[in-house]
Amino acid sequence: MGFFKPRFPDVDPDTFLRKPLMERGRILAQSWVEYGFPSPRMVHAIYILKLIFGYALGVVIVATLTSGLPAFWHVAAWWNQPIVYQKVILWTVLLESIGVAGSWGPLAGKIKPMTGGIRFWTRPGTIRLRPWKWVPFTKGDRRTLLDVALYVALLVSVAVALFSPGVPSDSLSAALPGNTSGLVSPALLIAPMVLLVLVGLRDKTIFLGARGEQYLPAMFFFAVLGFANFADMIIALKLLIVVVWVGAGASKFGKHFANVIPPMVSNSPAIAFRWLKRAHYRNFPRDLRPSRLAEVMAHAAGTTVEVLAPLTLLFSTNKWLTLAAAALMVSFHLFIISTFPLAVPLEWNVLFAYATIFLFLGFPAWQGYGVTSMSSPWLLAAIVAALLFFPILGNFRPDKVSFLPSMRQYAGNWASAVWAFAPGTEHKLNKVTRSSKNQLDQFIDFGYEPQWAEITMQRSIAWRSMHSQGRGLFSVLLKNLPDIDTRTVREGEFICNSLIGFNFGDGHLHNEDLIAAMQTQAAFEPGELVVVWVESQAWGSKVQHYKVIDAALGVLERGTWKVADAVAEQPWLPNGPIPTQVTWSLRGRRERIRDGQEREHGALA
Repeated sequence: MGFFKPRFPDVDPDTFLRKPLMERGRILAQSWVEYGFPSPRMVHAIYILKLIFGYALGVVIVATLTSGLPAFWHVAAWWNQPIVYQKVILWTVLLESIGVAGSWGPLAGKIKPMTGGIRFWTRPGTIRLRPWKWVPFTKGDRRTLLDVALYVALLVSVAVALFSPGVPSDSLSAALPGNTSGLVSPALLIAPMVLLVLVGLRDKTIFLGARGEQYLPAMFFFAVLGFANFADMIIALKLLIVVVWVGAGASKFGKHFANVIPPMVSNSPAIAFRWLKRAHYRNFPRDLRPSRLAEVMAHAAGTTVEVLAPLTLLFSTNKWLTLAAAALMVSFHLFIISTFPLAVPLEWNVLFAYATIFLFLGFPAWQGYGVTSMSSPWLLAAIVAALLFFPILGNFRPDKVSFLPSMRQYAGNWASAVWAFAPGTEHKLNKVTRSSKNQLDQFIDFGYEPQWAEITMQRSIAWRSMHSQGRGLFSVLLKNLPDIDTRTVREGEFICNSLIGFNFGDGHLHNEDLIAAMQTQAAFEPGELVVVWVESQAWGSKVQHYKVIDAALGVLERGTWKVADAVAEQPWLPNGPIPTQVTWSLRGRRERIRDGQEREHGALA
């Protein structure tokens, strides 16, 4: 794979594109094993430079310059300063809200231009997705000048808090007598919190893009606890990060996560040995199910570490045990960074690596910052209950809560979709008000030949097929669309970010609401665009619930498949579609209505 040129599969493009869909999927899945998403190394270099200079160095310079601290190269003088941690959070919120942190660039499906976010969210007429239809003053699915004003106000309010100097805190001074930098003023945190909620009630995309489910509680703890009891603030922040870790770890128990590890490892530019990538599959190239090594990586090096190490950090009063657990979690996040996951949450992982060091080594339990040192057991209970509410609800009722507040990061148990366009109809998406073209056109603008641009787009659906829900999605496609081999099939995540400027693995952002909003301008005819969409598996259930949605007609079919059947198959379904159970269909409903009308007519006659 070259620095400037991608590595394409060893196929004749014209011949390849004439093959049946699942045969194309087989070839591309096998290619993914050794090469991942074959971006030029230049792309990874851009991400690394952005991460080092745009994020890490940028925030340290801003935090030290605006807080009266020594220059950024005096690491010992600032690494454990509370205001630095506060400003790292605010800097991250600002970059995420703009759209230049996670879900940025070619690996997230943004090729040219590489930024979504702000380019969509400051443009009236683009699609917005309200989380709840019953909330007053949120009606509609298009961005207005009010939405743009609220969004810009959010960015300004975060920037004001970020660039303002700290203010003294008696509670902080009592805990750290030598501290001179203070804390971010609570008054400056009110506006970002209120605006993030208001913006989120009108458009959940921005709230999730800003990672409000994690940073809003942090800002709340800064504002409410920092000046009342500094130790309580630190302990609350520890509880927050531990809930994120343990919630993510707990969500990985089950059949999905082992299927995440092999394609993730295959996508890592840091792993140069193809034999090591192949070792994560059961029997490459014939059997691409996870190998024993992948299972161990998933549930020993992954799930177990993500649950036990954070709990150790939270409860340990032993210095060396805490150091070991901290080293494990820092290594955990560095490994994720090295794999360049397709939503590219690199900044988030750097933040969590730093948070591990700041919270648990900078303010260890044996110095009065243990979980049992909180000033009130009632406060402790209230914080724990509040932090656990959405992860518990979201895993029992994934249809009600995004996978982000549910803490299912990387779990493989995702709401997902594939979109199937009739030949020559994908261009209708260009009628939708947005700030980017279809990804196919973006790749062509980036310099790819049209055939290779199309093959590159199809790599994303091959990647989807390598995960548990992919086998189910393609099974439903094959059963419902006899002409599937002639259709243009796209990964729902890529379509999503071209329509709303953001995607992060959350299928709730491209469900019926987005399809209906898109359809008002795209105007697909019946049958031209069929979407197969699936919800995450709920705790206690053995199935996933899917829908077949026609952009013009709405939901055509609902049903389920067993997760065990999905993970037992190969990505390209050599044995045909996995079994599915139809629970409702529009065709069946129409037939029942027709039969009822005929019986009624006969009785009257």
